[in-house]
Amino acid sequence: IITLSDLECDYINARSCCSKLNKWVVPEVIGHAVVTVLMLISLHWFIFLLNLPVATWNIYRYIMVPSGNMGVFDPTEIHNRGQLKSHMKEAMIKLGFHLLCFFMYLYRLVSKIASQ
Repeated sequence: IITLSDLECDYINARSCCSKLNKWVVPEVIGHAVVTVLMLISLHWFIFLLNLPVATWNIYRYIMVPSGNMGVFDPTEIHNRGQLKSHMKEAMIKLGFHLLCFFMYLYRLVSKIASQ
């Protein structure tokens, strides 16, 4: 979010912004897929079903990068067609989702410890 807002205010150029953001795309996809699979293996169905659409979206977004682009974030297209606003909105939604998940996981951890 901070990197995208810096680009929006012209504090950094599009190429450096996209290179910073693209280096985190693959770890995000792998990390979210691992967490989703772990929830499936441990039979936490609600949390698995909550994580499945986000993991699917991350994988879809990574797979559907057009050939010739630098990555999910491309410096030549980030200012065109309102992509900057959509990337900013997506980042805010992901922040809210991860904040919700953090408190759900924390609640489960505390309730599990208290029941022992």
